Amino acid sequence: MKHASIHTGTQNEKPNCSSAEWDLRVELAACYRAFVHYGWTDLLFTHLSARVPDAANQYLINPYGLLFQEITASNLLKVDFDGNVIEGDYPFNEAGHAIHTAILRARPDINIALHSHTRAGMAVSCMSEGLLPLTQQANEVGDLVCYHDYAIATDNEEECEMLGKDLDDKWLMIMRNHGLLSVGRTVGEAFYYLYTLENACKVQVDVMQSGSKPVLPSQKAINDLRHEGLPPKDKPSSTTDMAWYAVKRILDQKDSSYRN
Repeated sequence: MKHASIHTGTQNEKPNCSSAEWDLRVELAACYRAFVHYGWTDLLFTHLSARVPDAANQYLINPYGLLFQEITASNLLKVDFDGNVIEGDYPFNEAGHAIHTAILRARPDINIALHSHTRAGMAVSCMSEGLLPLTQQANEVGDLVCYHDYAIATDNEEECEMLGKDLDDKWLMIMRNHGLLSVGRTVGEAFYYLYTLENACKVQVDVMQSGSKPVLPSQKAINDLRHEGLPPKDKPSSTTDMAWYAVKRILDQKDSSYRN
């Protein structure tokens, strides 16, 4: 692990970067704050990344030691795939570095990776059945989900390689006994997919806990929803963009300091 002193101040100087990188920093910082808003944080122990524009082997990630409500556009770290900190004065999470570099290397078509340890996501990750086709949301992402068996990612090259292989062309991963992961071309796209999967997991846990026999949609309905949920090939859907703009309005009304 890289070592540096951790402090809670978030008023960092604006980094010397392109306007495209700055805009992405604001988007990613917003996503960290969205995790706080929706209760998806796990103290310091999850991580969200974004590939740096025009630098395919560099990414932005949270300073390890800051709470997600302390993340701003300025204090995000810029790290390369070899683990060198290009910009920033904090350490990074080694497991986060391993996971995100593995995903970004394996999928040059995506720019964002989000990882969560939510209670519902972890619960479904421990179920042998995996995600069940119980709800509209579960079926919308049904063809976007893959699975990855648990292994400790830090400094494990074989494990990192397997992460990329298991993701393949999917957009969501249920990491067995661990949590959830989503990817996207934009922050909004990755957030929307994770939000949808998280809600599906919550309902599945509720239904199974109730003890009632679940009612499943018809196979035709399941197939239709799965087809409808496939991402457009050229860009994120207008629905994901609209949802993300709405989330940012919530964040700006609560606390816009993520933009600093």
